[in-house]
Amino acid sequence: MPIAQPPWHVAVLIPARNEELLIQRCLNSVLAACSRLPSSISTDVVVACDSSTDLTLEIAKRVLADWGIAVATEVAIVGCARRLAARVALQRYSGSLTRCWLANTDADCCVPSTWLVDQIAIADQGIEAIAGVISVDSFEEHSIGSDIRFRNSYLIYSDGSHPHVHGANMGVRADAYRRSGGWRGLETAEDHDLWNRLMRTACRQHSTARVSVITSGRRVGRAPHGFAEALAVHDEAAAC
Repeated sequence: MPIAQPPWHVAVLIPARNEELLIQRCLNSVLAACSRLPSSISTDVVVACDSSTDLTLEIAKRVLADWGIAVATEVAIVGCARRLAARVALQRYSGSLTRCWLANTDADCCVPSTWLVDQIAIADQGIEAIAGVISVDSFEEHSIGSDIRFRNSYLIYSDGSHPHVHGANMGVRADAYRRSGGWRGLETAEDHDLWNRLMRTACRQHSTARVSVITSGRRVGRAPHGFAEALAVHDEAAAC
């Protein structure tokens, strides 16, 4: 008979800066996703509030209550905030790293109720890292037709795989995370950097449209050269 594995522990990691308008939406969706997991799976949610000047930290603490923890930092670098969230989550966990799943999203995102169930189902197949996809909640700040141009350019292949990497929707097993060196203190493209280093460690990676989150369509983002700037490209296309 196969040896029974210990139950999973899932830690959701969320960097946040001046997200008082969206952090509650994000956390409500994350807690709903946590509640869909089997009772044998323990969960933790860590918000790393980075250089906020609004009520993000206070709101996060109130909404999380006993579900997790919100911590503050003042580096104003998203890669450092992600790394802090991972470090805190692993300090709060005492089990095997091979049974700890780090699910990453952003404070302006809303995850579906099956977000974690779907990731764990894939992780149960031996996958060590997952890259999901994103959709946009609203294009009202953008030019007419930008939504169509974005969707037409956002490649998803017929088998559900795709070429995208988003820190807003990435899961990684904790032992693979440690082996790769984890998040680096980068202001931008920290997600691609980690994904590429996971690849170099022969990590079993899986890109799938099955795991999806909704993100903000705002024109001005928190990270330089981040997703908001990528969306703005579609506005520029309309002006040509």
